[in-house]
Amino acid sequence: MSPKSPASPKKHHPAPTRRLTTAQALVAFLARQYTERDGRRQRLISATWGIFGHGNVAGIGQALVEAGHGGNGTAHRMPYLQGRNEQAMVHAAVGYARQSGRLSAQAVTTSIGPGATNLVTGAALATINRLPVLLLPGDTFATRPADPVLQQLEVPYAGDVSVNDCLRPVSRYFDRITRPEALIPAALQAMRVLADPAETGAVTLALPQDVQAEAYDWPEEFFAERDWHIRRPAPDTYELETAVRAIRSARRPLIVAGGGVRHGAAEETLAAFTAATRIPVASTQAGKGALRHDHPADVGGIGHTGTATANELARTADLVIGVGTRFSDFTTASGTLFSNPAVRFLHLNITAFDAHKLAALPLVADARAGLEALTAALAGRGYRVDPAYETEYTGAKEAWEERVEASFATPDPTARPTQTQVLGLLDDLVTEEDILINAAGSLPGDLHKLWRARSRDQYHVEYGYSCMGYEIPAAIGVLLATGTGQRTRPVWALVGDGTYLMNPTEIVTAVQENLPLKLLILQNHGYASIGGLSEAVGAERFGTAYRHRDADGGFTGPPLPVDLAANAASLGLRVLRAATVDDLRKALSEARDAEGPTCVYVETETPDTVSGPPPAQAWWDVPVAETASRPAAVKAREEYDRQVAARRRQL
Repeated sequence: MSPKSPASPKKHHPAPTRRLTTAQALVAFLARQYTERDGRRQRLISATWGIFGHGNVAGIGQALVEAGHGGNGTAHRMPYLQGRNEQAMVHAAVGYARQSGRLSAQAVTTSIGPGATNLVTGAALATINRLPVLLLPGDTFATRPADPVLQQLEVPYAGDVSVNDCLRPVSRYFDRITRPEALIPAALQAMRVLADPAETGAVTLALPQDVQAEAYDWPEEFFAERDWHIRRPAPDTYELETAVRAIRSARRPLIVAGGGVRHGAAEETLAAFTAATRIPVASTQAGKGALRHDHPADVGGIGHTGTATANELARTADLVIGVGTRFSDFTTASGTLFSNPAVRFLHLNITAFDAHKLAALPLVADARAGLEALTAALAGRGYRVDPAYETEYTGAKEAWEERVEASFATPDPTARPTQTQVLGLLDDLVTEEDILINAAGSLPGDLHKLWRARSRDQYHVEYGYSCMGYEIPAAIGVLLATGTGQRTRPVWALVGDGTYLMNPTEIVTAVQENLPLKLLILQNHGYASIGGLSEAVGAERFGTAYRHRDADGGFTGPPLPVDLAANAASLGLRVLRAATVDDLRKALSEARDAEGPTCVYVETETPDTVSGPPPAQAWWDVPVAETASRPAAVKAREEYDRQVAARRRQL
């Protein structure tokens, strides 16, 4: 018998690869990422905003040219959006992500140096508000052929530091891609964080300009379509039973609804829970709209900018049930609001970090999954609040509505309107289709107290970072998220003159894209919100008015001759000027019907006791000078000491 011949060696077929630059590979990868939740699938990165300089023009810029034209008409095309200011581009992407329910996001690319550092404010806003945005700043050479290059920060003690390191503390994930192959794990980690409902925020991939343009043989598997499932974690059995016991023993419970209700699309579940239990629902700035304003259980905003109804309920509550809220100092009135000695806290939140705040009983879960579990666990156990408690809060809500009506009233149609009257006229006009965007100044307080939210996404006030300049670019992002063909929902950006002057640049983008932005500018000649706060804390409105200097060097002269309406018109907007209540009513209606970007400009009147907003219904801690020679500061410190004595640590 002849010996067995050895087996023939198997032929090795190398895995297929594609030769691309790092930038081309990244753009191709991003165009193939999807999210999925509740059976709904969509692009994770829908478009890329960009301003180009030497740090990204030949890398990401060239890759976007190929992705936008060479792949035109395909499912994997990467649309490009042209911005005017790097911070504003991030704001636009954040507005898009919020309107998309955090299921879709956008990328932002910049050059090195000032283009990159301009991202920091927007990144902080995204991370604080738990909203996904992908940042792709150019970086200095990884190979260091010339050192330093233009706009490079030289750090004597570290050769691997660039200005992009400023983005580390405001990013949920940060990596610097110093070799092409390092992109593969970094890109996958970036998508994981963007799609994570608990960890999401700003994600930064710093891209050295030489590495962007360097070619590499990429495995084809890197470009396969990937679905990132957005999970809905259910509550732990022990935590759920503990929560049920706490609710059943409560006589005066109060729900505080935060942004997690919206992010989890849990509005209907919350309504079902309140229908079963009759527990009243107060809302944070991010949570307003969790229930419609006319829902029987909705008692309005809570905290320093909240309603008297919600805050009185908070002061006497024996169980505060947080749903998707961070419990910031505005919500807790700097630790003075929940004053019932017997009060306990129960926090339903997808992040354990937030669920344990205020020494709460934690219920770590998705907002919808947690509320569904609570409703089912309470069913059949006979829990419902006492009818007298329900009568109490519904009656208080009716009384507050009378105060809202008084603030909105416009008895003289020929008079200049106050700020709250402006809101009242807008309130008369809008339907549940309209979306209102605001972030800073005195408007967030008035809106939180007075606005009647008609839909889950109508109220879009960014108050995690309260960033001046957010509104106009965010409105563009919202319009991009809501547009269907030629039709978009009416989107209003409400800004004061201080905010407008911070960041009007993206008006040009709205004009370029012919987006039907409705910009409402309220001119009150200065920082009205901080002016009021300054007066309250004994700083005498110093440096808050937009006026000429007086003989003593102060700012009490005539108002500055700044024409914001003319400025908006010079950027391409159609502008409607309104001098009276009647003018404003007509202008708002005309702007709402407009098909192109339109501005309504109105100079507001200082409110009196009738037409102004109700005062703050709860305190906010802004420390006052402990020693001072001026009477205003001495008096303010006395009031501060009185208020701070009521602060309580919840342990």
